Amino acid sequence: MAKLSSEEIEKLKSNLKEKGYKLTPQRRAIVDIIIRNEGSHLTTEELYDLVKKECPEIGLATVYRTVQLLEELGVICKLDLNDGCNRYELVHEEENHQHHHLVCTNCGKVIEVEGDLLEVLENEIVEKYNFKITNHSVKFYGICDDCIKK
Repeated sequence: MAKLSSEEIEKLKSNLKEKGYKLTPQRRAIVDIIIRNEGSHLTTEELYDLVKKECPEIGLATVYRTVQLLEELGVICKLDLNDGCNRYELVHEEENHQHHHLVCTNCGKVIEVEGDLLEVLENEIVEKYNFKITNHSVKFYGICDDCIKK
């Protein structure tokens, strides 16, 4: 079971405090669920269903507000896979950009692509257009290996 390091918890606490918030047990439970399900690209409703098992008293509105707050703080980022749902994933400080995703149009599986495949293209854009790129998002749509084998 993945956990936040004490350094990450302190940083989160100070970020919350700067905005006038505290790391309540409910917020902590939500962050823990996001960490334990890293790579699952959970929707707010899916996150709520998982958190409710550990915090039965938590309300859906609390989860929505916490997700919004965590996004503002840069702890998580929104991922739109064109399926009508906002999904969320952890932001890792060591990554300059979001990673790329492969989305199966048959079963809906999302596969994360390791590494930044656009470094050469980004460098060309910077040179040609004098444009400072701060982030990018790439999704490839197709059929996953499991669906091809069926």
